[in-house]
Amino acid sequence: MRMDSGLDTGPVLSRHPVPIAADEDAGTLHDKLAALGAETVVAALADLEAGRARAVPQPASGVTYAAKIEKADARLHWTQPASTLERAVRAFRPAPGAFAMLDNQPVKIWRARVVERSGEPGAVQQASDELVIACGEGALAVAELQRAGGRRLSAQEFLRGHRLTAGARFA
Repeated sequence: MRMDSGLDTGPVLSRHPVPIAADEDAGTLHDKLAALGAETVVAALADLEAGRARAVPQPASGVTYAAKIEKADARLHWTQPASTLERAVRAFRPAPGAFAMLDNQPVKIWRARVVERSGEPGAVQQASDELVIACGEGALAVAELQRAGGRRLSAQEFLRGHRLTAGARFA
């Protein structure tokens, strides 16, 4: 992109759409885009030097401002659909890390998948071989989580050290 007086408004010299995989998280997408960006900037500079680069104006409509992500933005709200919460877990991984409260303590949720269950949002539906938490629509089967000051644990390891019964609640 060529610079001009506006914020991210200059004409674009090169554009490469990247599909986002269903299991992609912010960390893996960052790495994918960093590699692509390095390749693209080298090619764009070569095109500029050779006179092959064509600057394409950016459209003025549809422009939005992305606010800084605060830690509070990463808190999971169990009234939302499980699909939204699963995407939030991926979006906030590795940093700042999606979290919920359990017994008034933050618990980071590192990996989760959507499952078909129903119940009161935030209520533990199953806590034996996997940790399933009800959402506004569906539920999340949590695969990996971390208590404050602890290390990342699989759901099975977490449940061995922190006994939860069906009906326990995440907030």
